[in-house]
Amino acid sequence: MIKVAKFGGSSVADASQFQKVREIVKADPDRKFVVVSASGKRCKGDNKITDLLLLVNAHIQYGVDCTALLATIEQRFMDIALELGLDFPLAEEFMSLVNDIDKFTPEYVVSRGEWFTAKLMAEYLGMPFVDAADVIVFHHDGTVDMERTQTKLREAVIHSGGTFVLPGFYGSTVDGQIKLFKRGGGDITGAILARCIDAALYENWTDVSGFLAADPRVVENPRGIHRITFEEMRELSYMGASVLQEEAIFPVREVNIPIQIKNTNAPDEFGTIIRETANEHAREHLITGIAGKKDFVGIYVQKAHMSNEIGCIRNALSILERYGVSVEHIPTGVDSFSIVVNGEDVKDTIYSIVADMQRDLQPDSINVLPGLALISVVGRNMSRRAGTSGQIFGALGEAGINIRMITQSSQEISIIVGVQNEDFEKAIRVIYNRFGDAVVIRDR
Repeated sequence: MIKVAKFGGSSVADASQFQKVREIVKADPDRKFVVVSASGKRCKGDNKITDLLLLVNAHIQYGVDCTALLATIEQRFMDIALELGLDFPLAEEFMSLVNDIDKFTPEYVVSRGEWFTAKLMAEYLGMPFVDAADVIVFHHDGTVDMERTQTKLREAVIHSGGTFVLPGFYGSTVDGQIKLFKRGGGDITGAILARCIDAALYENWTDVSGFLAADPRVVENPRGIHRITFEEMRELSYMGASVLQEEAIFPVREVNIPIQIKNTNAPDEFGTIIRETANEHAREHLITGIAGKKDFVGIYVQKAHMSNEIGCIRNALSILERYGVSVEHIPTGVDSFSIVVNGEDVKDTIYSIVADMQRDLQPDSINVLPGLALISVVGRNMSRRAGTSGQIFGALGEAGINIRMITQSSQEISIIVGVQNEDFEKAIRVIYNRFGDAVVIRDR
């Protein structure tokens, strides 16, 4: 059983965290492949190495001396190497970077955070180092060439003796230019590796013990989610319950490799297993989790006989497309519809958008509803209990919370309600306190 273990920035922030990683890797001989992010924050108020390297690029761009900043970054790595007694020639390698810093591309400079972290980790674990630039292949449009990447990774497995440490977050184009994933891309690197070598499990080690059923800043001591489907995770992550980079699920989901979220600081805790289908347990929670976001805007359009008019909604969406605005939801009625968008996306253009809709759609009225919060109640078991949505709406009504919008996914795994920003936290607590611990009995 081959496991890919990916460790995030907080898991490799300093020498003591390196020691925890080694204990975790050595505790299970199936953990043959390790992916690391750049060293992260050691404490509150500290800086991530990646952020410091981004600042280096800004200094270079504006012609500001970055000598002191580079020295700070070098010292972070030097502290780790000295405390762990590593022999890696850090000073020489870092000097090579510093001497030619203005000749490298910005993406190359940022990638060195993962490169140095992985070099130190490889020596500390006694495992070979494989450079992501040699095995993760990007097309020039920024997408991964999975066919070439798989070939190169499988070759690396053979040449390394079946085990190695790989830096996350970057790869290279076919002509050798370093290319970065979006932030959180180390998670994607680990998922790609797991897929390409047919791993049985992709472990993602971070500083939390998996997903929680609600935000602990809103709900006191919410329960942990031990098992969740990929689809449920996507629903919760999109609404802000972020533990794993969302794009990381696609490489493993396509080949049905489960992901386990684990806590580097509490390795004995189970964490959360994410898989394509849930295990068949006799007792499962009715609601898997609750998540939400504030500050959406609803654009309410009303026009008599709209149901007989072809293309009205399409024209409205075309206007939003011209302004580069994504659409979150489109609740519809017979002679009306609402378009819900992120408030940040339209903060400078909402009046222009409304004016264009007035001109092109010629509606009877258009109203803008700001300060809208969306709450997603997610659960694969909700469809098994009749009246779940009605009970949720009833609970909110009893609490005096006005529902401004309702929508349900076609798969019936999520119910989204819109409330005013000021009711956001109260609404989540009402739903969790009423349904958070409710269970259903699944058919065996």
